[in-house]
Amino acid sequence: MTSHLSIELEQTELWLLADKAIYWPQQQALLIADIHIGKAAAYRRLGQPVPHGTTQANLQRLDALLARYRCKQLIFLGDFLHAPESQTPATLSQLQAWRATHPGLAITLIRGNHDRRAGDPPASLEMTVVPEPLLLGPFALQHEPEPHPTHHVLAGHLHPAFRLHGRGRQSLRLPCFCIGARLSLLPAFGSFTGMMEVGADPGRRLFVAGDDGVWQVA
Repeated sequence: MTSHLSIELEQTELWLLADKAIYWPQQQALLIADIHIGKAAAYRRLGQPVPHGTTQANLQRLDALLARYRCKQLIFLGDFLHAPESQTPATLSQLQAWRATHPGLAITLIRGNHDRRAGDPPASLEMTVVPEPLLLGPFALQHEPEPHPTHHVLAGHLHPAFRLHGRGRQSLRLPCFCIGARLSLLPAFGSFTGMMEVGADPGRRLFVAGDDGVWQVA
């Protein structure tokens, strides 16, 4: 088992990464969906007892991927910030310190539903923020999983997962990539997000991610 699995989609090689992202070798691009920075902070401001350190953990995972794969650009497929309450001084300071370690990296955010509510990231983060879709090669990069008339859609928003069943009543739910004929979904990258179970329906391929590996559901 390897940390990525290469597939061909629209005559293009894409790497499905065990850490719930896609690497596009031809574009030297890392695609991330639904990182939801500051979600825990937003919950804490509402009085909910949730863990600390999720933003730093997500940024460390991003750093590991950027170190492993040759990247000229990082593209977020929506929901970068979780809510207006996510823009705390502590969270923004962490983001600023992280951005300073990647000065030459082009970063693009395609606005998702949470981004529209949370507001654009500060200009000091030097991110290009655009509405969906972003057309790049044969793909329409989007947040919402809506079909595009001419391009294959790569989207997030739904946080897909697949439930594996073992002997007896054993089961395990894992995040998954859902690859369809004209529309494909990335799992949520954020470590503090929910998941929506999807089925292995005809006409689409499912690839689950976990334990530092990616494998196709039979």
